[in-house]
Amino acid sequence: MDGFIEITTKDRIPNGQGRMFEVKGIPIAIFNIDGEFYAINNTCPHRAGNLSEGYLSGSIVTCPLHAWEFDVKSGNSPAGNNIKVASYKVKIEGDKILVSL
Repeated sequence: MDGFIEITTKDRIPNGQGRMFEVKGIPIAIFNIDGEFYAINNTCPHRAGNLSEGYLSGSIVTCPLHAWEFDVKSGNSPAGNNIKVASYKVKIEGDKILVSL
């Protein structure tokens, strides 16, 4: 076992959108950017907004509650501060999306 867990299939996450999946009790947001998939913790550290419900522009997701922003490729804030959310490795096997926690 390589530490990756099957989460969903590619067709369940439309291009330019994110979806939330709970994996081992952790809320994970998976985003589709032009057929590339990225996974971050779904919970904004500011007020616990659901990042999967935020606005995605390029690789930046904006929290729907108070507009905090995170790069879905790294989990880092583009504001250059030390605020971030956990990011997770993604692997594609056929149509399956797998994530390593």
